[in-house]
Amino acid sequence: MQLDAKIPSGALEQKWNNHCFELKLVNPANKRKFHIIVVGTGLAGSSASASLAELGYQVSTFCIQDSPRRAHSIAAQGGINAAKNYQNDGDSIFRLFYDTIKGGDFRAREANVYRLAQLSTNIIDHCVAQGIPFAREYGGQLANRSFGGAQVSRTFYARGQTGQQLLLGAYSALSRQIAANKVTFYSRRELLDIVLINGQARGIVVRNLVTGHIESYAADAVVLATGGYVNIFYLSTNAMACNVTATYRAYKRGALFANPCFTQIHPTCIPVHGTYQSKLTLMSESLRNDGRVWVPKNPNDNRTPDQIPEAERDYFLERKYPAFGNLVPRDVASRSAKQMCDQGYGVGSTKLAVYLDFEDAIKRDGKSAIEKKYGNLFQMYEKITGVDPYENPMMIYPAPHYSMGGLWVDYNLMSTIDGLFVLGEANFSDHGANRLGASALMQGLADGYFVIPYTIGGYLASTSIQKLSNEHPCFKDAEKQSSDMINALISINGKRTAFDFHRQLGRILWDACGMAREEKRMETAQHQIAELKDEFYKNLCIPGSPSTFNQSLEKAMRVADFLDFAQLMLEDAITRKESCGCHLNEAYQTPENEPLRDDEHFCHVAAWEYTGENTSPKRHIEPLSFENVKLSQRSYK
Repeated sequence: MQLDAKIPSGALEQKWNNHCFELKLVNPANKRKFHIIVVGTGLAGSSASASLAELGYQVSTFCIQDSPRRAHSIAAQGGINAAKNYQNDGDSIFRLFYDTIKGGDFRAREANVYRLAQLSTNIIDHCVAQGIPFAREYGGQLANRSFGGAQVSRTFYARGQTGQQLLLGAYSALSRQIAANKVTFYSRRELLDIVLINGQARGIVVRNLVTGHIESYAADAVVLATGGYVNIFYLSTNAMACNVTATYRAYKRGALFANPCFTQIHPTCIPVHGTYQSKLTLMSESLRNDGRVWVPKNPNDNRTPDQIPEAERDYFLERKYPAFGNLVPRDVASRSAKQMCDQGYGVGSTKLAVYLDFEDAIKRDGKSAIEKKYGNLFQMYEKITGVDPYENPMMIYPAPHYSMGGLWVDYNLMSTIDGLFVLGEANFSDHGANRLGASALMQGLADGYFVIPYTIGGYLASTSIQKLSNEHPCFKDAEKQSSDMINALISINGKRTAFDFHRQLGRILWDACGMAREEKRMETAQHQIAELKDEFYKNLCIPGSPSTFNQSLEKAMRVADFLDFAQLMLEDAITRKESCGCHLNEAYQTPENEPLRDDEHFCHVAAWEYTGENTSPKRHIEPLSFENVKLSQRSYK
């Protein structure tokens, strides 16, 4: 299979503008003749639905929750990047582009990343016009703060609630279109399958999570904006409903899955506190603007932090990376914290934590200034841990947070299935091997507000699409396949819950394919997961009926896909014989224990093709070329 990214020709700065002009257009009066399905109502899905409906398309939007306000996008805390240079500190579109390429360890397309940097300025203007309550300086100008991987202040924020405020803006725009009858909204539906007719995505099969009924819907194109898959690790910062099912079912229908092993570990999470904990809580990366990360200089020092004098503290990020200090990228901070804990310097009862200390910032700026910036985050930390971070340092440890891998898409955000577009975290396109903080919100809104309205129009205007309904035999066949799969799971009638299987899968995968990877451990994990999958289909217990509200069944279907997808993740990780970004293969390190890339053999996207049950997937590559930045070993020292 030849992967054609459809990257426009011409100078980097002109590619997107030229492409928009060259795309075929749909006449405004003809847009109402086209029907588009959007699956997902986070930032990417809600903004896409609102934008497409505003243009005049008929839109059907599917939400796994009861309301788009419950999308995981709401959990983003620290901010959204934009190259506005309001601080006059040297920022520019090219610098944001360069920081993003470098932060992703040179494993992303130049053209996509530059477009993202270009559109960042439009996003902020759009959101301000919506009324998003961004923080402002005393004189009324929008405020900025710094995030990891950058030496400028380009992150716009609304205290620690940026994702929530941006999602409310997108949700308001979507609600307007629902009220105008331009969007038909379906809540509590989970995608089970993509329906293909003549090689084109023409609809979806969903399960009504309230009634249990299997439903199908036809359209002229399908947009997936279903988020990421790091809940595969069981413990992660993601919402409990986040899963891989939508993208994995698309993969089984022919959409290539790109870089599935590329997952991000966030350094600033509240540590695990119990065996049966079901999720982890993120503390915003923005806290590292003012918080200093440290451990005691003496291993196994059990004194409380206030008893440890300054001379006996190791501010290890500031020591190792003086140019960036505590604001190194997430992968660098995560690896460093893990190394300190592995060497016996960890703190807390489990010794799997480091301190994030605001003592110096409070002395310098005053408690009220810190409260104004981070008050709700401090309240959240105290509510969960019982510790007041104004009086004592926070304790943090790395945790799974984001997936850079996703369905392969071209420059138009279309997958290898004609008519199937993929937005936001569900695609692989913009972050390479590591995502810089505050770039997820930027990508989701860029894809939904500014990219898909152009590119889906170009597809519809240049493609022959026959009108059809969900009475077509292909829809009935897909419905039957989904129903048969559900009945097979229900009929196992074993003794272990899906949560139990998921917890065991997460432990195996975290140890073998988490922050540090080693080939033999990953090969062992492949055998362990194959055995776990075998037991899953022999000993799974799902109480209740499939034809009613049944959360045990929902969980079981998601875990079934996680078990399959875990094998794909490991296959991808084993095959990529280099270290890059978040992904430290212990066999490939510099003398300073930094990731060592192999640009000669792995400067490409790895895109996997499904070849059938119990057969190895086929690996395809998209070579990456760098004409505007120089490939170099990352350094934040």
